[in-house]
Amino acid sequence: MCGIVGYVGPQETSGRPLDVVLEGLRRLEYRGYDSAGVALVGAGDGQVAAAKKAGKLANLVAEIDANPLPAASAAIGHTRWATHGGPTDRNAHPHLADDGRLAVIHNGIVENFAVLKAELVDEGVTFASETDTEVAAQLLARAYRDSKDLTTAMCEVARRLEGTFTLLAVHADLPGTVVGARHDSPLVVGLGDGENFMGSDVAAFVAHTSEALELGQDQVVTIRPDAVEVLDFDGAPAEAKHFTVDWDAAAAEKGGFESFMDKEIHDQPQAVGDTLLGRTDADGRLVLDDVRIDEAVLRSIDKIIVIACGTAAYAGHVAKYAIEHWCRIPVEVELAHEFRYRDPIVNEKTLVVAVTQSGETMDTLMAVRHAREQGAKVVSIVNTHGSTIPRESDAVLYTHAGPEIAVASTKAFLSQITAAYLLGLYLAQLRGNKFPDEIATLLDDLRDMPRKIQTVIERGEYVRAVARSMRGASSVLFLGRHVGFPVAMEGALKLKELAYIHAEGFAAGELKHGPIALIDEGQPVFVVVPSPRGRDSLHSKVVSNIQEIRARGARTLVIAEDGDDAVLPYADEIFWIPQAPTLLQPLLATVPLQIFAMALATAKGLDVDQPRNLAKSVTVE
Repeated sequence: MCGIVGYVGPQETSGRPLDVVLEGLRRLEYRGYDSAGVALVGAGDGQVAAAKKAGKLANLVAEIDANPLPAASAAIGHTRWATHGGPTDRNAHPHLADDGRLAVIHNGIVENFAVLKAELVDEGVTFASETDTEVAAQLLARAYRDSKDLTTAMCEVARRLEGTFTLLAVHADLPGTVVGARHDSPLVVGLGDGENFMGSDVAAFVAHTSEALELGQDQVVTIRPDAVEVLDFDGAPAEAKHFTVDWDAAAAEKGGFESFMDKEIHDQPQAVGDTLLGRTDADGRLVLDDVRIDEAVLRSIDKIIVIACGTAAYAGHVAKYAIEHWCRIPVEVELAHEFRYRDPIVNEKTLVVAVTQSGETMDTLMAVRHAREQGAKVVSIVNTHGSTIPRESDAVLYTHAGPEIAVASTKAFLSQITAAYLLGLYLAQLRGNKFPDEIATLLDDLRDMPRKIQTVIERGEYVRAVARSMRGASSVLFLGRHVGFPVAMEGALKLKELAYIHAEGFAAGELKHGPIALIDEGQPVFVVVPSPRGRDSLHSKVVSNIQEIRARGARTLVIAEDGDDAVLPYADEIFWIPQAPTLLQPLLATVPLQIFAMALATAKGLDVDQPRNLAKSVTVE
């Protein structure tokens, strides 16, 4: 969850190392925001220069402005999402050891820290914080004193740690070196000209280079101004895969919008369009990005399990409806953090689809590994190149949403749904469930969705006005049927994440089985109405649901297709969306709910980009 940045440049000391690291932390602040800190080496006084403060990154910047740090040749920086120890100055990273000559930052959790700490205390080591990270720093200091080589010391420490970790370290003896290690936690390397970088993701350094290296599992990397060395934890040479970042730094800026979330909502037409680009060959047949699964195996699968967490799980629920309809294969949707603990029925005829924006979600990664151990093939739907889950999958379908900075997912969600549609159509093509002309028609419908999403966004001011009028609401309910059900759950999640009020999404058919007891005078209820051009019984039943709740005093906020006059007598507010095939409607119906949640939170004076207690990428279980 934490944000990590490392930089090493020319040995002539300057302010650039600090500038690069602070800029990188600003771009990674969405990953952690409880505290922030930096450490610099190269001043020639035999010490690490460090500063750290609890709270937002702005607190650290103010501290550095008041107490300037010296020029340097290398630096590391950190934004923290607290796990061990509260969000205080004392627990903020970096943590120092070796009499202030070594600095360490860390993302993850060291699960055996208590045993290691007891060992160090017995040796007379005293600790200044409550964190597991300081244990790693003290272990690294001890190993460095023995080996006089920071890379060797990092390998030794990495072999002893259990849990998940990315570690970065600098030492005053080595002003031209930053050493990192990764185990089940993200770390990528940026390749510059006379300078090199490290970061939790490429946003940390994309303003300076688009050339990068994917580090593999259990690797230690040492960067110097003109060299990058990669080893495994045993110290043997290892390889890292080169890749080029396909977006620039401007994509990670607000671009004139009031928030990253607002910008990312407006990015959605392009994100969906880009996810669809290049998916067909010269004959019009669908192709995926990187498939290492034999077609005969895909034809033989008899069950699909989608594993995901949070918003990605709701994308999986939409995928279930589409894939079952197009491919006639049973699809289960599992929360990744529950999957491997219930002894799931998985074998070589099971296809597991892992959905994750970051590609580093720890619960999903552990579920992927469990599935592969049971013989299943895994396809991942991921937005982030260089991440762990696609490397450990048998196939990957990349979304092309670009960087998503706001913690609450918007464009990643629509891109995940789009990618899941592509996967479903690919399997239908491969297994012969759909004729080529049927697939071509569905692809044409998909290619028209960015235009329709843009139409919904352009109608957003009315949604914002309704949201502002409801800033005193303490509870909002959401109802949907068929693919409208996961849309309702996603709408409720957005409101919980951003506005901190009670919100629940229900399958509309469940109303009479309990939830209708929640309806009283003035209760706001969103209803996602399916297309009247689809299964008529589905549409009429949802209209009946609206009547039921309105008769009991609910304030009905209805999302309906253009021209659906049947809802007019029963809706207090209507948010119109363009007509679309039933299975594709989530790409449209979700957007007003995103805008509503953002506008309501903004009206309440809340930070929509960094909601309390949440981090963008959950890299610990």
